[in-house]
Amino acid sequence: MFTAPTTTLTRLAIDDNLRAIDDAAELGADSLVLVCGPVQERDLALGRAQVRRGLEAIVDTAKSAGVRLAVEPLHPMMVADRSVIVTLGEALDLVEDLPGATVGIALDAYHVFWDPGLATMIERASDRIFCYQISDWVLPIEGGLSSRGLPGEGHIDLQGLGRLLLNVGYVGPIEVEVLSDDLWSRAPADALDAVICAYKGLDTV
Repeated sequence: MFTAPTTTLTRLAIDDNLRAIDDAAELGADSLVLVCGPVQERDLALGRAQVRRGLEAIVDTAKSAGVRLAVEPLHPMMVADRSVIVTLGEALDLVEDLPGATVGIALDAYHVFWDPGLATMIERASDRIFCYQISDWVLPIEGGLSSRGLPGEGHIDLQGLGRLLLNVGYVGPIEVEVLSDDLWSRAPADALDAVICAYKGLDTV
């Protein structure tokens, strides 16, 4: 996260991201996904400017380390505790003049499926999409980070979203990211079986 209420904490946030780049390089990670940080003192404009300055401060280090940075736009309901970057279009505006081989997008179906401009934004994103995450939107939402459903259980058209990605030539990894108290309560082997079954149940991802 890049947003912070003071200059000192902002510098510490950038240092934390630099350490994360080192860790990602050591692990050989394909990309480092960036959750950019929540609004501070109700100042969204400042938070978004901090994210931009933070990216500018770490991009050269990431490029030298061979680590791609994937900015993840989050659902607007998470602006107060997770991220001031809340639409795919906003994320693309943020990264479009930064090196395309180093800075791109982490596309999470849970966070972007609702956007009426999504098809256009995915076409615009094209080769900037570094990773794709899927889960489903189920009700009721009982925890902001722990109420997701398995693919096919909820309200997201994952088949349609998958076709949009195929149409722009996306061939990268697909991560089934189901943050769910229900799934976490199961035995690991049962949880894995449920994830595999749900994934295979999708006609197109």
